[in-house]
Amino acid sequence: MWREFNLTRLAGPILVLMILGMMILPLPAIVLDFFFTFNIAISVIVLMVSLYAREPLEFSSFPTVLLMTALMRLSLNVASTKLVLTEGHTGPDAAGKVIESFGHALIGGNLTVGLVGFVILTIINFVVITKGAGRIAEVSARFTLDAMPGKQMAIDADLNAGLIGEEEARKRRAQIAQESNFFGSMDGASKFVRGDAVAGIMIMIINIVGGLSVGMLQHNLGFAEAGTTYTQLTIGDGLVAQIPGLIISVAAGIVVSRVSNNEDLSEQLLGQLFRKPQVLYVTAGVMAILGITPGMPHFAFLMIAAGTGGLAWWLVQDTKKKEAAAKQAPAAAAKPAAEAPLQDVSWADVQPVDPIGLEVGYRLIPLVDRAQDGELLRRIRGIRKKIAQELGFLVPAVHIRDNLELKPNQYRIQLKGVDVGAGEAYVGQWLAINPGNAAGSLAGTRTQDPTFGLPAVWIDASLRDQAQAMGYTVVDGSTVVGTHISNILQNHAAELLGREEVQQLLDHTGKETPKLIEDLVPKVIPIGTLQKVLQNLLEEGMHIRDMRTILETIAEHIVRTPDIDELTSAVRVSLGRAIVHQLFPGEDELQVVALEPQLEHILLSAASGKSQGGLEPGLAERLLQQATAVVENMESQGLNTVLICPAQLRPMLSRFLRRSTPGLRVIAHTEIPDNKTIRIVGLLGGQ
Repeated sequence: MWREFNLTRLAGPILVLMILGMMILPLPAIVLDFFFTFNIAISVIVLMVSLYAREPLEFSSFPTVLLMTALMRLSLNVASTKLVLTEGHTGPDAAGKVIESFGHALIGGNLTVGLVGFVILTIINFVVITKGAGRIAEVSARFTLDAMPGKQMAIDADLNAGLIGEEEARKRRAQIAQESNFFGSMDGASKFVRGDAVAGIMIMIINIVGGLSVGMLQHNLGFAEAGTTYTQLTIGDGLVAQIPGLIISVAAGIVVSRVSNNEDLSEQLLGQLFRKPQVLYVTAGVMAILGITPGMPHFAFLMIAAGTGGLAWWLVQDTKKKEAAAKQAPAAAAKPAAEAPLQDVSWADVQPVDPIGLEVGYRLIPLVDRAQDGELLRRIRGIRKKIAQELGFLVPAVHIRDNLELKPNQYRIQLKGVDVGAGEAYVGQWLAINPGNAAGSLAGTRTQDPTFGLPAVWIDASLRDQAQAMGYTVVDGSTVVGTHISNILQNHAAELLGREEVQQLLDHTGKETPKLIEDLVPKVIPIGTLQKVLQNLLEEGMHIRDMRTILETIAEHIVRTPDIDELTSAVRVSLGRAIVHQLFPGEDELQVVALEPQLEHILLSAASGKSQGGLEPGLAERLLQQATAVVENMESQGLNTVLICPAQLRPMLSRFLRRSTPGLRVIAHTEIPDNKTIRIVGLLGGQ
């Protein structure tokens, strides 16, 4: 039992009991020296942790640490005050060597200087650092709470786009909740630090007044002797408490004022203050002008000017070397080929077309560089996994290459060698997308979301929380490109399902139902026919996960007709429950749009061949306009737009309306299960 007991769990209770004990029990001077030294060490540890933390949540226990350190300082003040008042008449070391040393170091033989120095340190801690840190914590808590809905929307968007999994979504939601709790706790914990500073001033006054009274009345000391002794002890006692308090306050200010970007404080300061040569050149010029001004200390100003200018020159040269190396790399790779002996043309010179390609400018290379663990590579893997789970087949891999002909921040998505999408992304910046209800404007580069065409702004990382609080959906560059790729893959899923993918799908299905595959493909169902039926299903937004039902339905109907549309319609009837569940998840009443009876009669006549010349052009145009209006009306109500029609019309209407109104889905009466009820909420057609 004792072996299983974790002794580290006793650290918290022991520390709290020790702090409370110091307030009540008398402590000898040597023990007090140890605890004062321990308090200073703890404050330095807290400061170092805050400096090296890359984001505030890495030090999530900081509010509790503030409370514990404030209580420790107050308990030490109580214990030292008792020693000062009871033993102060014996000399400067009455309350321990630590208090004596600190008092002697600051006073330096002059009580007035020591007293003024102590008051200045206390004012700095109370008025500047503690007050500023408390205000930042208060504002951060409010903005973090206001930004929570926007962050939740961004997580849901990434989850729906397949960029992250359910586990990652849960982690991010938990992190958002922790951020809100952390800054709320910091807002309250900062009051402990301010109260500790006020208590330090009051304790100093009490010690001086009480020491004079005890020394003169009880120990018959003169006013000057009592004043010197007890003032030195009081100042030393206050310093031993205020210096760790000042260090803790600085740590609190650093933690709450940090903008997390996966860098510690040193990396942020060096990377942002000394990254732009133009800034350093201007600074060097200003320092040089001041240095040659008569009456100024020339050596100091000119030395700083020379150092700043030298650093700017080195940064410019380093940037030129990196750009030259980036340009020479493709040339060096092509040089051996150019110097190689002439060879006859062969099939190796025929470059195959990639099913899916992504070309990026050179500034986007870090997103796709395996050596740098590019974020976009992980997102693309997540996208392919998400699509495989939703649609039922594995899309081909995305072939990524850099293209120096593109703009530095531009990317281009290709499908079988043809450009199908393009846009720009910026490494280190965030895209704030206005979903339509964002309040206010942001400073940055105006643009449009490349996936959905919504108005957006590229902003600096420092404006991320502000944008989320204003209602913007904020995503990084890799998410922008990943969402664009996901949208294109889903819209062109049917084109990506080639015979090779169909054969892989059959091989995968054959592991669970080997007899089914062996009996039907290709003996009864040609693989080409199966591919076209599956492509039709994907084209209409259906998944193909239920391969067993699809194969059995095709095998049953292919003996009567080889027509692809009729086979697709038969498969859709068999998958009716899945279709309705996909369009109306968990609903028993289906709210749908129907055809106006006269229009339905005209379309049936055209489908059966009785109508001469098909649809009148004017009627077709009105039908498209009305379909667009119906889709907009249904989407404004938060409903899916589903058109129900006779089975004979469904393939024709689906192809006719698919391109102009992608939000409209067409289903047949025969595809609706018997346990579902239909409610007509709109009519399509008429004048």
